Amino acid sequence: MLDEPEGIAERARAFAVVLPTDSAFSHVTACALWGLWLPQRAETSPLHVMRDSTRARIRRTGCRGHRGLELREVERVDGVRTVGRLDTWCDLGELVPAEVSLGDLVVVGDSLANRHDDWDLQDVFQGALEQRVRARGAQALRAASALVRRGSRSPMESLTRLLFVHAGFPEPRLNVTAADGAGGWLLTGDLVWDDEHVVVEYQGFVHADRRARSGDADRASVARDHGVQVFEVFAEDLYEPHRRRRLLLRVARALRLDPDTLRLV
Repeated sequence: MLDEPEGIAERARAFAVVLPTDSAFSHVTACALWGLWLPQRAETSPLHVMRDSTRARIRRTGCRGHRGLELREVERVDGVRTVGRLDTWCDLGELVPAEVSLGDLVVVGDSLANRHDDWDLQDVFQGALEQRVRARGAQALRAASALVRRGSRSPMESLTRLLFVHAGFPEPRLNVTAADGAGGWLLTGDLVWDDEHVVVEYQGFVHADRRARSGDADRASVARDHGVQVFEVFAEDLYEPHRRRRLLLRVARALRLDPDTLRLV
């Protein structure tokens, strides 16, 4: 007996065998095939499949059919026909806000930006959107394109950055060195405000074991010895309102920002 495919990408590769050859996977399914980040809730979503506007939508159990493939680039990912990456990012706008958030659009955009050092981000993302006629979700896509940055090393780092940006903080630099007074390396911070010597570090699962936590604590202690304020951020700080507000207030004090000028909700 064959095992059930796990995850969207495996389901898509299995399903591709029985789909018409003129179709391609799109939307969150294309994201999974491209190896782009997806919110956990997308893992159980139907497979998104697209065909040309002249053909009937795919109507099969477990699939969600779309039309308009003639207006999109199509590439093969592991042998499976898949809508191109920028077109996929634009297509995600159709799922806002019911299935995809503004933050999701930015995270996917950040992931793409990190793969293409040669992209002028504003030109590329705005250009992809402008090629669409009456794009659904255009407002969210325009807002997301202005927030895409290169440098985050994980989706949660992107969401941490957005937390501070949406609250009205000045933008930090991403994954850069925090130095001592002589310019020596202290640590590489996820979010760094250089002038104020403030660093925010997102602590995900990779930092969970004792040895990793020990190394993080040691680096943070050395940085503090040299006048750098280091703040650890956990998932609960992003998603629990009271913790989120406390975090924002702590970092605001370190940056000498007036809380009355910030959005702390």
